[in-house]
Amino acid sequence: MTVLETDSFVSALRAHSQRYHDRHPFHRKMNEGLLSRRQIQGWAANRFYYQENIPRKDAAILANCPDREVRRHWIRRVVDHDGTAEGEGGIEAWLRLGEAVELTREEMQDERHVVPGVRFAVDAYVTFARTRPWVEAVASSLTELFAPDLMAERLAAFERYYPWIDRQGLVYFRARLTQAPRDSEHALQVVTEHCRTPEEQAPAVAALSFKCDVLWSMLDAIDRAYADR
Repeated sequence: MTVLETDSFVSALRAHSQRYHDRHPFHRKMNEGLLSRRQIQGWAANRFYYQENIPRKDAAILANCPDREVRRHWIRRVVDHDGTAEGEGGIEAWLRLGEAVELTREEMQDERHVVPGVRFAVDAYVTFARTRPWVEAVASSLTELFAPDLMAERLAAFERYYPWIDRQGLVYFRARLTQAPRDSEHALQVVTEHCRTPEEQAPAVAALSFKCDVLWSMLDAIDRAYADR
């Protein structure tokens, strides 16, 4: 594959920034300080269902991946989310976010607030990672290419517009400012190395499109569930 062909493929992947969920009306309202306390809480509780399933998605990729070097790098994602000890990792950080927006750990973990549309979208994503070729599952994770800007904007919005949120609970967003670029760089390298022909590239682009749909559908469901709260 020539440099031009690689550039074209990467451009096709990066073009999905136009479909990223930072453009969703719910996200725009969040970043403009227009959400109610209950809407923020509903978002945090439902997003936790996604967060706690990310290590399962990544473990599925590990199980399907025959490349030891890829596995050595990819396993960091599971460790980042699960931690190596009690009180560590991204899932713990999101539980602290829940506490910062005045939810209890119990109500986050027992999934009482998870709406059907979010559950369906997240479960579909985990199933995708388990059942599709591992390179496609890696490609689906490339929404992380667009995550650092979202995290920075979200962090600034929370600090500016939602003073009732405990600032100690925003550690997850700060961590992802460095983790997401590292992870997306590796994933992009893997995808470009393993998708050399148009027949290999098309499913990778479709996988990223699917992931954008998952994230957008989650916000659709949250927006509808908490529209009047």
